[in-house]
Amino acid sequence: MTIAQTVNRHLNKKHIDYQVVHHRPSGSSLESARSAHVNSQEIAKGILLRDEYGYVLAVVPASRELDLKEVEQELGRRLHLAKEYELNEVFTDCAMGAVPAVGPAYGLETVADTHLRSLEDIYFESGDHEELIHVAEPQFEHLMEGVSYKHISRPKE
Repeated sequence: MTIAQTVNRHLNKKHIDYQVVHHRPSGSSLESARSAHVNSQEIAKGILLRDEYGYVLAVVPASRELDLKEVEQELGRRLHLAKEYELNEVFTDCAMGAVPAVGPAYGLETVADTHLRSLEDIYFESGDHEELIHVAEPQFEHLMEGVSYKHISRPKE
């Protein structure tokens, strides 16, 4: 598979300078980081959440875990993890479970962890389980225009 069409259109629309990093097929962001020889803190991982009002994409470094209570407090909503079938409904041009961290490309309300702003380089799923998109942090912020950055993660236990 290649870059999801929606992600590709968003990259082009925003005139983003990026590289594609190929890796062995993986089932998680941490596996992708190991396979691509990338620090897991540099991988922006998208986590789809839902409530009665719709979907929210939370984006955190793969080296950290989502603090759902913080997201709920920041947004004033009672959220839960979206079901697997919902991932397919939202990310129709992506492989099952390959969630790109660029919610604005999919018209999703998105909240990103502030830790991502301290990085020089950021990698995220391209829409399959074999490629990552690599961008410099300012380019990532441009992709995420309109997204709020909050403290929504905690160290993994």
